Amino acid sequence: MSKQHMVEHPSAGERRVKGREARNLVPRASHGEWVPSPERRDPVELLIEQNARREPDLVPVRHGRMMVSPFTFYRGAARVMAADLGPTPRSGLTAQICGDAHLSNFGLFASPERDLIFDLNDFDETLPGAWEWDVKRMAASFTIAGRHRGFTGKEITAATTTSVKTYREAMLNFAGMRTMEVWYSHLSAADLLGELKGEVRKGAEKVMQKARMKDSLQALSKLAVEVDGDFRIASAPPIVVPLRDMPPEVVPEGIEDVLREQFRSYRATLQADRRLLLEKFKFVDIARKVVGVGSVGTRGFIVLLEGRDRDDPLFLQVKEATDSVLEEFLPKSRYRNHGERVVHGQRAMQAASDIFLGWTKGADTSRHFYWRQLRDMKGSIDTELIKPPGLLAYARACGWTLARAHARTGDSIAIGAYMGKRDEFDRAIVEFSARYADQNELDHAAFLEAVKSGRIEAIEGV
Repeated sequence: MSKQHMVEHPSAGERRVKGREARNLVPRASHGEWVPSPERRDPVELLIEQNARREPDLVPVRHGRMMVSPFTFYRGAARVMAADLGPTPRSGLTAQICGDAHLSNFGLFASPERDLIFDLNDFDETLPGAWEWDVKRMAASFTIAGRHRGFTGKEITAATTTSVKTYREAMLNFAGMRTMEVWYSHLSAADLLGELKGEVRKGAEKVMQKARMKDSLQALSKLAVEVDGDFRIASAPPIVVPLRDMPPEVVPEGIEDVLREQFRSYRATLQADRRLLLEKFKFVDIARKVVGVGSVGTRGFIVLLEGRDRDDPLFLQVKEATDSVLEEFLPKSRYRNHGERVVHGQRAMQAASDIFLGWTKGADTSRHFYWRQLRDMKGSIDTELIKPPGLLAYARACGWTLARAHARTGDSIAIGAYMGKRDEFDRAIVEFSARYADQNELDHAAFLEAVKSGRIEAIEGV
C-alpha cells in the first residue's frame, strides 16, 4: 500500500497520552494570554482587501451592515480575527474547522428525513486546522453579543463560560463513545426542547414553528410574482435583482445559456439518486440575492425550479466560495474549487447535510460556487431579542454542537485529554474572549471612523 493511503490507528491510550503531552508544549492557560501584536495589521485595510473581488455596488451594503454594532462588525470580520488567531498558541491537534463559528452561524434546518435539527450552518471558511480557533471564535461571540444586549458582566461571563465548558465536557463524552455513535450523534429539535424550560422553551418553540413553515412554497409566495401565467422571481433591489432586470454591461449576451450549463455542471456533483431527483425539475428563473453580513458583496443567486407544475417549486441558493480567510495561516485546501472545499467541509462537520449540496465553477472559471436548498426549514435566534437565560441555553447548544463537529473529524480522545476534566481551559478562553471583545470594540470604532472620513463607503439600513 502506498504511503499516501496509509492511515495510522494508535490506541486509545496513546491518543490520550498525546493530548496530555500537548499541555506541556502549549499550556492551557496560554490560550487566555492574547494581546494585539505590535505588527497587527489595520483591520480596515484587511476588510478593504477583501472587497477586491466583491460586487462594487454591494460593498457599501456590507459596510452598512457592519456599522450597526460591534456584534455585526464581528460577524463580518472573520478575516480580521483569522489574522489575530494565526500567531496564537496551538495544541497541534487538528480537526475540520468551521473557521467562522460565531453564534449566528448555528441554527435549525431540515435533515433529509425531514426532521428539524440544530447544527452549524455556514462553512465558507472551512479548512482542516486548529480546533481552538473555532472555540475562541464561538466563545468571543457570546461575550460580544452579551455586551451588545447590555447584559451584566456576570451574565456575559456565565454564557461565555457555558459555551466552552459544554464544549469541553461534550468532547470528553465523545471520547468515550464508539466511533459510529459519535458519527450519528445529533441535536434534534425535540432534544433541544427537552433541555429548556419556561420562557426560554416558549421562545424556542416559536422559532421552531416558524422554521417548519419555511419551504419552497413559502419562498414562492415571498420571492415570486406571476408573469403571463408563470412564476418569476420578483425584483426587490438591491437585495434581490432578477438577471432580466440587471444592466446589459453586467449581464453579457447569452448568459442564460451559460447559466443553464452551470446548472447541468452542478447536477453532476450530486450523488446519482439526488441527481435523478433534481432532473425532475426544470430551470425557470435566476436572480442575484444579498445574504448575511460577511458574505455581502460576494456573488450570490437564487434559482427557481419547477417540478410537476408551477405549484411544485424548488428554490436553490448559489453562493460564491472564495479563498478561506484561514488559508493565510494554514495549509492550502486540497480542493482546487473552493465550492468543493465548502461542500466537503460541510458534509464532514454537519450531522446531516442538504441533499442538494453541490458545487460548480462560474461563467468566469476563476469564480467558484456552491449550491444548496433555500429556506429548507431554516431558523435562527434573534440576537436583538434574546435574554440572559436564552443566551445561556443557546451557549449550551452551540458548545455541544461544535464539539460534535470536531469529534467527527478530529481526535476526540486527544482533544478531550488536552482540555481535561478541570476548568483551566474554560477560564483561559473566557479571558481571551473578554480581551478580544475589547479589541473588537476598538476595531468597530476605527471602522466607523473610516466611514465618517470617507475612506470607505457605506449604505445603512439595507
